[in-house]
Amino acid sequence: MTPRTAETARTAAGPVTATYWMDHAWLGTHVEPDVTVEVADGRIAGVRTGVETPPPGATVLRGLTLPGLANAHSHAFHRALRATVQVGSGTFWTWRELMYQVASRLTPDTYFDLARATYAEMALAGITSVGEFHYLHHAPGGTPYANPNAMGEALIAAAADAGIRITLLDTAYLAAGFGEKPNRHQLRFSDTTADAWAERASLLKGDDHTLIGAAIHSVRAVPADQLATVAAWAEERNAPLHVHLSEQTAENDACRAAHGRTPTRLLADHGVLGPRTTGIHNTHLTEEDIALLGSSTTGTCMCPTTERDLADGIGPAVALQKAGSPLSLGSDSHAVIDLFEEARAMELNERLRTHIRGHWTAAALLRAASADGHAALGRPDAGVLEPGAPADLTTIALDSVRTAGPVPRLAAETAVFAASAADVRHTVVAGRHIVRDGRHALIEDVPGALAAAVAALHH
Repeated sequence: MTPRTAETARTAAGPVTATYWMDHAWLGTHVEPDVTVEVADGRIAGVRTGVETPPPGATVLRGLTLPGLANAHSHAFHRALRATVQVGSGTFWTWRELMYQVASRLTPDTYFDLARATYAEMALAGITSVGEFHYLHHAPGGTPYANPNAMGEALIAAAADAGIRITLLDTAYLAAGFGEKPNRHQLRFSDTTADAWAERASLLKGDDHTLIGAAIHSVRAVPADQLATVAAWAEERNAPLHVHLSEQTAENDACRAAHGRTPTRLLADHGVLGPRTTGIHNTHLTEEDIALLGSSTTGTCMCPTTERDLADGIGPAVALQKAGSPLSLGSDSHAVIDLFEEARAMELNERLRTHIRGHWTAAALLRAASADGHAALGRPDAGVLEPGAPADLTTIALDSVRTAGPVPRLAAETAVFAASAADVRHTVVAGRHIVRDGRHALIEDVPGALAAAVAALHH
C-alpha cells in the first residue's frame, strides 16, 4: 500500500459535532453514572451528569468511559519483533541485533503499512495519542531519501489513517557510543551532526492531530557537545523533548568512563532537563539523579512490559514522582499493546520490589495512562473529561469475563487491575468514533493488516 501524503491524511477527517451518553464515566476522582458529553468541533463542549436516559440522537457508550489513553513511548517498527525475539535467551544487547535486522528492511511504504496496522491496534486498545520515538530516517547505508522526511511522514500518514493523534518525536541518533561512529545498521539513523538533524527536522509540519517534537536517543548516541543543539531546537518551538535515560547499567558505566558523571547529570549540565522533557525508563538512577529529575520537573515515562521483557530492571518510579517527576506510560517495543497492563505493572512491580501493596491508587495510575501521558506528548489540555478538552474517549466493557462482578463505583479499580485491551469497546478521537463495539471503523481487518505488514519484513 502506498502511503497517502501527509496533507491528504490531515484533511481526511474534519471537525466533529456529536453527543455521547455514558452509563458510567470516570471524572478524575470518581465514577459517575448517566453522563452526557457534548462535542463541538472535536472538543468537549459540555459535560452533564444525572442524565438518566440518552438524549435523542446521542451515541450510547455502555461500560466505563475514560479519557483517551496516551501511549507516551512507541517504536512502531518493533511490532514486527513480537514473539520472534522470545526464542532463546540473551540480553538487551542481543535483542538489539534482532531489532537492527528488521529496521534494515523497512522502506517508507512498508513502514507506513506496519505503522498503520500498529496504530490501529493501539486504537483498539483505547489509545488516542501516541508518542512515536522516530529515528529510522534514511535509506540503508545512510543515504537520505529524495524527501528527507519520507519515513517520518509515513508515520504521520499512518496515524491519520488509523484515526489516532501522533506526536512525532524526531530523534537525533548520531553515534554508536561515546566517541564511536555509527555502525552499519545505525547509518540509517544518523544525520551526522545535530545541526544537520535540526535542519531536516525543521521541515516536518504538524496540525491538529500531529505535533512535532524532538528526542535525544540517549547520551551514548548524541555527543555531549551537541546535546544543547537538540534542546535548543525543542525550546524554540515549545516542543516536547524525550530521551532514553539510564535504561542499562552499561550506559551508566560508559558515561562515567567518558565524562566522569551519570547520564542524568550530563543532561542537566547541557540544559536538557526541564518540564517539557521526559526521560524514558529512568531505571538505574542515583539519589542525585532522582533529585535532578524531580527538581527540574522532568517527566518519567515508564514502560514496564518492555523493561521486564528486556530484563532491564525496575525503575524508582515512586521516588521519582515524590521528587516531582510526573509519570507517564508507554508500550515501547510492543511486546504487548495494553496501557491497562502497563499501569498495573508499574504498581505490581513496585509491590514485588518492596513487599508493600498500594503505592498508587487506581486514579493515579489512570492519570499516568491519560492526562500525564498527553502532557508529556505536548497536549496538556487532553486526558480529562472536561469542557475545552479534546473529545478523546475510551470505553471498556464492565460485563466481560475479566470485568464482570465488581460494583460500578469500583470500575476504576476494575479497569486498572483486571481489564485488558481486549475489553475496549469504543474509542473516540476528536469526537470521531474510531472503534465501535470493538471493531475499527476505518481499517476493516486489523489482524490481517498486521500479519501482512509483519510478513513482508520477514521474507
